[in-house]
Amino acid sequence: MKITLLTGKTYNIQEAFDFPLKVIRSSRAKRLTLRIDNKERLPVLSLPPRCTQKQAVAFVNLHHDWIIDSLSKLPQTKKFCSGQSISLFGKPVTICHAPEKRCGARQEEGILYVSGSSEFTHRRVKDFIKKEAQAQFYKLSRQLAKKIGCQVNDVVIKDTKSRWGSCSSLNNINYNWRLALAPQSVINYIVAHEVSHLAHQNHSAAFWQCVANLCPDYEIGQNWLREHGKELYVFE
Repeated sequence: MKITLLTGKTYNIQEAFDFPLKVIRSSRAKRLTLRIDNKERLPVLSLPPRCTQKQAVAFVNLHHDWIIDSLSKLPQTKKFCSGQSISLFGKPVTICHAPEKRCGARQEEGILYVSGSSEFTHRRVKDFIKKEAQAQFYKLSRQLAKKIGCQVNDVVIKDTKSRWGSCSSLNNINYNWRLALAPQSVINYIVAHEVSHLAHQNHSAAFWQCVANLCPDYEIGQNWLREHGKELYVFE
């Protein structure tokens, strides 16, 4: 099989693996590593600069059973549908298809009403979540940034593959839209994490102290993401 690296270089690997594989050559990698991309639902192999094709193939073959087992444990993807209960910004919400309404998607007392044809329910719920996430995450980000004497220029909601958030040197913060489906403790932690990067563009002791000051129980959200974060990727 042929594997194309992100650099554009192609490896002609003779062994026919029984699963798709994404390969990345990284100048910063010190050793061969494997991980599972929850969104793309495939294994990702990272290669250090001087890794040979033979070494890469041997490494994948060595971890073949782990890869197959990990892929089998990935939760099945699903779409938002009527009658489904979800957590939205830390509160339980039930989706209700209401074709007679002309609201697009509107939340009222724990019910998220979605109008129009049922085939558009998933897209309208997702659009609603993204719009609300932009407003709520922007508000919370500005509140926390003010506490440390910083400013947030903009907040953008993205459909990222694995990152929950990122902060640029221009004071712009990106958030994964699926974060809106997590418990409030998780939201508080990620927002505190990204806002702290406004003051510290690293993960130094000073950075983590800033996170703790903004979100004293941040480890609760951090641990939840480690254990359950991949479950949020069941929604496409």
